Amino acid sequence: MAPNSFIVTLSCPDRPGIVHAVSGALLEAGCNISESRQYESRETGTFFMRVTVATSAPQEELEASLAPVAEAFDMKLGIFRDGERVRTLIMCSKDGRTLNDLLFQQRSGALPIEVPVIVSNHTELAPMAEFYGIPFVHLPVTSGTKAEAEAKLLALVEEHQIELVVLARYMQILSDDLCRALEGRAINIHHSFLPSFKGAKPYHQAHARGVKIIGATAHYVTADLDEGPIIEQEVIRVDHSKTPEQFVQLGRDVEGRTLCRAVQWHAEHRVLLDGMRTVVFD
Repeated sequence: MAPNSFIVTLSCPDRPGIVHAVSGALLEAGCNISESRQYESRETGTFFMRVTVATSAPQEELEASLAPVAEAFDMKLGIFRDGERVRTLIMCSKDGRTLNDLLFQQRSGALPIEVPVIVSNHTELAPMAEFYGIPFVHLPVTSGTKAEAEAKLLALVEEHQIELVVLARYMQILSDDLCRALEGRAINIHHSFLPSFKGAKPYHQAHARGVKIIGATAHYVTADLDEGPIIEQEVIRVDHSKTPEQFVQLGRDVEGRTLCRAVQWHAEHRVLLDGMRTVVFD
């Protein structure tokens, strides 16, 4: 029988014997370990591990073998079928460059995600969704309709069995309740100038101040605006010869690359939370 390939992730309070216990349980399930990464956070005293295994056993048998170990070590355990696409809802507004980066990478096979629906508070990007053959849902948001729009969004998450929500330049602030509902499964992208250049036209503000680097930050969404655990960042150098418009173009390119990497690592179960920090087994 052809082996099944699984990804096992875990985090727990660090203590002796974790690797031995996990390896023994995997051996019991007939697993061959093809990749193993581990890390001990000295700040929080937490142990993290990501293992890729091949076995002829079904997932239920693997889960049963690891369950006693997870209980004994108070583990947060995840078992995922390797290569399975993560069902992802993408939210956007009017700027389609980051959305296009995600959809192109998904179509080319570089991103292990499946996108059953795109949600926007505007209609400008509906043609792009149609080009990629993905249903587009328009959810306008005003101060009076915000709660209703977010309720409809959560209904779409449930209807489409969404595992990940990606904010691809979605220019609306999510409510605290929605952030909590999507905790650990929503990723946002923004420029890396925060908190220095807030508000409208941050690249133009940065240009006016003569900055020498620009970049992007991809992070998990939390109720604290743009302060969630960081997954990935990238910076590039700029100089006085660049115009504000070139700053914007370069910044958007960086944002697209950074967001795609963050989504890829999340979808490959390489990101584990360590309080307000992340452990990324890239």
